[in-house]
Amino acid sequence: QERRERERKLSKEMAEKATRELEKMQLQEKAEVMYKEWLKKKRAEEAEKKKKEKEKEKEREAELQEKKARSEKIFQEWLHNARNKPRPVLNGYGFPRGKSTGLYFYYTFSVA
Repeated sequence: QERRERERKLSKEMAEKATRELEKMQLQEKAEVMYKEWLKKKRAEEAEKKKKEKEKEKEREAELQEKKARSEKIFQEWLHNARNKPRPVLNGYGFPRGKSTGLYFYYTFSVA
């Protein structure tokens, strides 16, 4: 009878141990699945982030190109207009032969 008791106790312990190990394995499998899902989600987020960064970079490049083209056009217009503008006359009123005359000239050099 003691022998049966021991066998029963032993089989009960073995069953408990087996169920604990089974639970442990199930928990580990569940953790692995959850980790894989998390990793998949994280990688998708990273890919989305890189995609957005590339789009922003393309937008910045497009804006820069547009700005360059606009400034080049404005410069060319200015250059064209600058060639056609009349030159200032140095021998005009108050500046015969490029030198200042008149009251301003008199006061500046005679007072000093």
